[in-house]
Amino acid sequence: MLQLYNPTFPPSILSWSVFDLPEKEKQLVELTKKSEDPELWNDQRYAQSIMKELSDLRDEISTWKSFEKRIADTLELAEMGDPSMQSELEAEVESISAELSRLEIATLLGGRYDRGNALLTINTGEGGTDAQDWAAMLERMYLRWCERRGYSTEILDQTEGEEAGIKSVSIAVTGPYAYGYLRAEKGVHRLVRLSPYDSAHRRHTSFAQVEVLPEAVQEDPTVVVNPDDLKIDIFKSSGAGGQNVQKNATAVRITHIPTGIVVSCQNERSQMQNRDNAMRVLRARLLDLAQIAADKHLSDLRGAYQKAEWGSQIRSYVLHPYQMVKDHRTEYEVGNTTAVLEGDLDGFMEAYLRMKKD
Repeated sequence: MLQLYNPTFPPSILSWSVFDLPEKEKQLVELTKKSEDPELWNDQRYAQSIMKELSDLRDEISTWKSFEKRIADTLELAEMGDPSMQSELEAEVESISAELSRLEIATLLGGRYDRGNALLTINTGEGGTDAQDWAAMLERMYLRWCERRGYSTEILDQTEGEEAGIKSVSIAVTGPYAYGYLRAEKGVHRLVRLSPYDSAHRRHTSFAQVEVLPEAVQEDPTVVVNPDDLKIDIFKSSGAGGQNVQKNATAVRITHIPTGIVVSCQNERSQMQNRDNAMRVLRARLLDLAQIAADKHLSDLRGAYQKAEWGSQIRSYVLHPYQMVKDHRTEYEVGNTTAVLEGDLDGFMEAYLRMKKD
């Protein structure tokens, strides 16, 4: 809690925050010089990446300077010692504390792709029909979380389950820091509950694998796709049957011949839309591959692959015999399982980011 009535309180919040303003301003000067180089635009991809980095840095500095001014204004009011301002100042202190916590979390999102959009994929693991239902529950959970944060979402590809739920889904998440937050979710998620698909109503354990990739923007120089390296197949979409079955071949499968990466999209009725979506996924996977190749150790973008089975989970969701959601990496846990499944995930993500920072 900030001590607003203490006149010795530091006049600059930046002096004790995790944000290093002098260093950021030094970076701003260097980037500005680069942006003014007349030869910069000889390489348009590189130039666009520099301009984006410059814009993001300016926004970041502006945000912290505005917050510093808010602190200074509040301190000035506090030092007046007017008792009638007490309740208003206390409310402002709470608001400032909450804002500071949010800004400090933002400083933990300093990875190269943390500010950008994300591609989230959910695949079923062990557990049969229950696992497919669990994958659908996770899909809903993440869509609700995105709604809470004001992120837009687009289902790029989805394969329905045989009896219930889904086998897999790929979702494009668009919004500031979407990848930075969602990268905390990659790994195996485990559900323990009384199965609604078991006639004996016994307890079942189900698994699903969540993969999160940064979406590769067109100007990213890391990913260059040569059309000659692509094998594109068109086929009829598969579905649950009935009126939803596509009579025309609109589904698209793209194979990147040099790497062997295969992606497919069949969610849209337009072949062109499915092709565009497949290319988005392919670019993200190629970016991920490039990052892994650049790192001789485990890639920070993807993490070690884990098979979706017993003992490999990063988080457990227990609905029976008690209720608890626990992250096994951070030990962060919550008893309100309903809230978590409705998208209340910020606590888990922030705990992960703080752990990675330490």
